[in-house]
Amino acid sequence: MSIKTQGPVKIDLAASPARRGHEDPLLVRWGLTLAAFGIVGVFIIIPLVHVFTEAFVGGVERYYNALFNDRDTFAAIKLTLIVAPGAVIANTVFGIAAAWTIARFRFPGRTLLVTLIDLPFSVSPVAAGLMFVLIFGAKGYLSWLPDNDFDVINNWPGLILATAFVTFPFVARELIPVMEAIGSDEELAALSLGASARQMFARITLPNIKWGLLYGVILCNARAMGEFGAVYVVSGRYRGKTLTIPLRVETLFQENQIPESFALASLLTFLALITLVVKAGLERKVQAVTASTPPPEGKEKA
Repeated sequence: MSIKTQGPVKIDLAASPARRGHEDPLLVRWGLTLAAFGIVGVFIIIPLVHVFTEAFVGGVERYYNALFNDRDTFAAIKLTLIVAPGAVIANTVFGIAAAWTIARFRFPGRTLLVTLIDLPFSVSPVAAGLMFVLIFGAKGYLSWLPDNDFDVINNWPGLILATAFVTFPFVARELIPVMEAIGSDEELAALSLGASARQMFARITLPNIKWGLLYGVILCNARAMGEFGAVYVVSGRYRGKTLTIPLRVETLFQENQIPESFALASLLTFLALITLVVKAGLERKVQAVTASTPPPEGKEKA
């Protein structure tokens, strides 16, 4: 049996799946939309409003005192401002180096390296903290080293190590696709014109990756400031010494200091909202850079 057609086959763009999606029944469209807004409202908006409501239940003066006149809380804020930047700096240096290596070179084990970078996403933060205890603890793998008065566990270096491990992938995973999309043509041209490696990085590479780098740093910092599980294991939970903001929130809540715990939680929430706004703006920048940059020659073949 044969089917004959007369003239060229015409495709009705109006009947495409994307077009038909807009022609779904009104009840389906409004039902799905209301369901999405309802879920977001119940699981995100209402808890956010509740956090700030409970934080100011005792008035502005009590809110201020809870954050800045409580010695242990203020120590937790200062410690967080040490731990989070320390982890971000470490991951920024590693992220740039790893992204450069993966995007610019082909070597045995490259796929394994990319996989290992993603490992912290699949490992429980509590397990990550336990790993550092087993390595640096009093009876850990490095316990044979000469004794000294400076401990890694139950001290700020352990907090930075645990936080850096949990936030390990953020900068690298943002930079790898950006550097692969940009390619190495401009860098090779700069080197051929006599630029040093430092000049090439400062004037060519860094300006090209600045939005992706800043985007990764923002995500890394947000995750670092809110880390609980890994820090909980390695901190020892000493008041005024090893409690970060999330640990201090948990301590205040357990002691039934509800307004104080919500006041400190609102500080983290406020920082998260700022991060969200900055992230949205940077995301558009990163997408624009990636979309406007043609892939390097031969990439499809590789």
